[in-house]
This record gives sequence, structure tokens and C-alpha cells, in this order.
Amino acid sequence: MSDAAIRVEHATRASRIGMTFLALLVVALAAAPLWADRASLRLMGEIFTFVALASLWNLLAGYAGLVSVGQQAYVGFGGYVLFAAAILFGVPPIAAIIVAGALAALLAVPVAALMFRLRGHYFAIGTWVVAEIFRLVAAQIGVLGGGSGVSLPAGVITGIAATRAMREYIIYWLALGLAVLVVGGIVLLLRSRYGLALTAIRDNETAARSNGISVMRIKYLVYVATAAGTAMTGALIFLTKLRISPDTAFSVNDWTAFVIFITVIGGIGRVEGPLIGTIVFFLLRETLADLGSLYLLMLGAVAIVVMLFAPKGLWGFVADKFGWQAFPLERRLVRKP
Repeated sequence: MSDAAIRVEHATRASRIGMTFLALLVVALAAAPLWADRASLRLMGEIFTFVALASLWNLLAGYAGLVSVGQQAYVGFGGYVLFAAAILFGVPPIAAIIVAGALAALLAVPVAALMFRLRGHYFAIGTWVVAEIFRLVAAQIGVLGGGSGVSLPAGVITGIAATRAMREYIIYWLALGLAVLVVGGIVLLLRSRYGLALTAIRDNETAARSNGISVMRIKYLVYVATAAGTAMTGALIFLTKLRISPDTAFSVNDWTAFVIFITVIGGIGRVEGPLIGTIVFFLLRETLADLGSLYLLMLGAVAIVVMLFAPKGLWGFVADKFGWQAFPLERRLVRKP
């Protein structure tokens, strides 16, 4: 068979069904202010931010092999940039979210240069140390409340929209849009030639390097892009909360441990994994949160069971058993008609 007689096909029947379902779901979610109450909108907005955080961590660790336990550094950084930009410089909060992403990308360049000198578990520990440094620095910024934190002024909040209901709608749509942007961007990246390189790195880094892939350059770019997306998500999270402090902004439990849990049980190294993991996490949280400390024990038990019986995560188990994929990422050579 000649090269002219074959072509590369991404979509499968399962991915076409999956994309249709997801497109309809996004449309329905965009119209949620018409059918959901305020509490449901706030919950769904929080779900969207965790989808974004988990998808970015999955890209970083699941594809680039950079297992970070310090992504709370960029969540907190994004939050503090939004508060500083809005309070000190009068930047509109929505514009400040974009500023947070741009500044995080710039900051990630020297941080990556330092972190990439470390390997394996030393890299993971190093990212946590960097996050702690960020937290200590934030605690010294007196104009933003120091260690006790600061709230957004009423004028900044009302600048988003005239009414409380409209402000909640805008923040909800921003969260949905950010989640769609992150997941869609990752899908487009993985369909590109850089996506082929990332998939090769995920499957076998040594083989990828021996085939001429610039592994470190791609990892560097992924780290910077992930930092920008994480900071934008962090800025949106604390715009929702209306208050920020070093301990909440740089919480390893809230912004890294839960994100890792979501990605691992959903399926690391698969775009669908964080989506499934987020749904499972919030179902468990809404069901078990009243149990106090037992809630965290139950999360740990679920993680252990999944790792024992489905080491590739819930979606990895389903994909291997039935061959399903929700996104058109599989590459197949087919004969041209």
C-alpha cells in the first residue's frame, strides 16, 4: 500500500458519540442560569474549576511525567495577582484573571529552570518547597493583609455586574468557559505533532528521546503552559471566594492532594480521567462530607480500592475493556476510498 493510499483518522464511532454528548452537555450547562438555583450554580462552578485544575495536572504528570505536589503555588499566585491587580491598580477582575495567567507563565520560566535540575521524587519535593516559599512571601505582603489575608472591596465586586444575580451568572460562565478552554486546548494539543511527542513521552520517555524527541524542551513548555492555566483557575477560584489568605491560597490539601486524587481515580494519562474523577470526588464529598474526619478516610479507601483493581483509573479500565474514547485522539491508518 502506497503512502498516497492511506490517511490518518482520529475519530471513532465512540469518540463521535462522546463529542456529540459533550457538546450538548456544554450547551445545557451554559443555559444553567435558566434552570438551576444559585446554590447549584455555585457548586457547578466549583466543579468546573476542579476539572480545569485536574486536567492541567494530568497534562503535567500524566503526559509530561512531571509529578508535582506544589501546584498550589500557582493557584495561590493567581489569586494574589488578581487581588493585587484589582485593589492596588484598579484592574477589572475579569481582566486580572488573564494578567494572572501571563505573569504566572513568566514566573514559571525561571522556576522551571531551577526545578528541572531535579529528577523523580526530588522534583516532587522541590515543587512543594517552591509552593511553601510562595506562601511565606505572600504572608509578608502587608498591603494585601499579610498573614491574615484580605477581602475584595465592595467596589471591585460591584464592578463585575450591577446585580448579585448577574455577578453569579458571570462567574459561573467564566468557570464553565475556563474548563472548556483547558480541556479543549489539551485535546487540540494532543492532536498536534506535539501531542504525538507527549504521548510518546507518556508511554516510554527513553524510547521517545532515542527517536529524536526533544523531551526537555517539550516538558519545559508544558510546565509553563500548565502554570499559566493553573494561575488563571486560581484567580477565578478566589474571585468566587472574595477573600484570600496565605494558608487558603497555598493549601496543599485543597489544590494539590484533592487534584491528585481526582486524576488518579479517574485515570492518569487520559483526557477523560479528570472528568470522571471530578464527578466521583464531588459525589463522595457531597455524600460523606458530614462524616468529619471519616470523610478523608473514605476518600483514601476509595483511592486504594481503585489503585488495586483498576490501576489505570476508572476510565482507563473502561477504555481498555470496551475500547471507548470520548475525544478523537486515537490515530489509525485507514485506506482511502
